[in-house]
Amino acid sequence: MKSYILIFGSQGNLGKGITKILTEKEFTKVYLFNRHFSRVKSSNNKIVQIKVNDLTNEDNVISSFRRVKIERSAEYHLISTVGMYMGGQTITDMKYEDWLKVHSTNLNISFLIAKHFSKLVKNVKGGSIWFISAVTSLNPEVEKAAYGSSKNSLNYLVKSLALEGKKINLSSNAIAPFIIDTKQNREWITDKTLMVSPKSIGILLYSLIKNYKILSGNIFELPGTFI
Repeated sequence: MKSYILIFGSQGNLGKGITKILTEKEFTKVYLFNRHFSRVKSSNNKIVQIKVNDLTNEDNVISSFRRVKIERSAEYHLISTVGMYMGGQTITDMKYEDWLKVHSTNLNISFLIAKHFSKLVKNVKGGSIWFISAVTSLNPEVEKAAYGSSKNSLNYLVKSLALEGKKINLSSNAIAPFIIDTKQNREWITDKTLMVSPKSIGILLYSLIKNYKILSGNIFELPGTFI
């Protein structure tokens, strides 16, 4: 059976790690969505690069999905790494526009992607959708109210979609890392066991996608790793 992968936010630190793993697998085609791509075009003929504009605009999300080839007998799997982190401010110190920006990026874009991917899946064999949540969405911390609450709301969206998705053979889940291993995070994290690499998340996602028919409504917590 043909199987297609869609990756939103494919050029960020996490997106690149996931993309590297999944483009080496047996998927029929991999659609990459991002604002910008490197000038060097991939030589992998399985990869389709799609430039997107502001994804808080629903019309732009709709336009993105129109670029995807639909095959009724195929499976489609979507991974979204779109999101932003904002911490270090108490609730009393945070500007309202910052609060709105975090929720717009982490929640509203996820809603639009989920909405229009669900419409796509209605017309095919089935599939799965995977979001990136955060450990703090499950375990509240100080000075992370905007970020944590936006990811907590994302968790609810994931679980709601899992229930609604049963009718169209759509599985919905999220990965919730504590800290993603990036160059920037390594500058301030001393305990490396708290971090999970983008490559490891990509390997995990591949395994989960292969078993998507028995997995839905889960928030997979990744508190760290063993070294």
